[in-house]
Amino acid sequence: MDTVKKMLPFLLAMAIDFYILPLLIRDTGSAMLLMLVVIPLLCFACAAAYGGRHGFHPLFALAVAVLFVPSIFLYYNPSAWMYSVGYGIVSLLGNGLGSLFCKRPK
Repeated sequence: MDTVKKMLPFLLAMAIDFYILPLLIRDTGSAMLLMLVVIPLLCFACAAAYGGRHGFHPLFALAVAVLFVPSIFLYYNPSAWMYSVGYGIVSLLGNGLGSLFCKRPK
């Protein structure tokens, strides 16, 4: 339970990323830019920040992937399912990289 509490601020940032930013989509080009560049960068940054503070937790990547799923029904079409897996992988990589810089007491 303590791990989930530590994840909440970072998952809130991801929720803003997944549910507020798509409101900026105006055309296909802006949608592609958002889904292929902006969201993955923010996803990587949040995961790296979490990893840097709390270490490596694969559950964070799973939570990010699951958090994206409802936005598919709100903003995108069913072909966006693959982005859920992609964002999970990006957050796993970011979390792993960030955990390399985590300072844990010995």
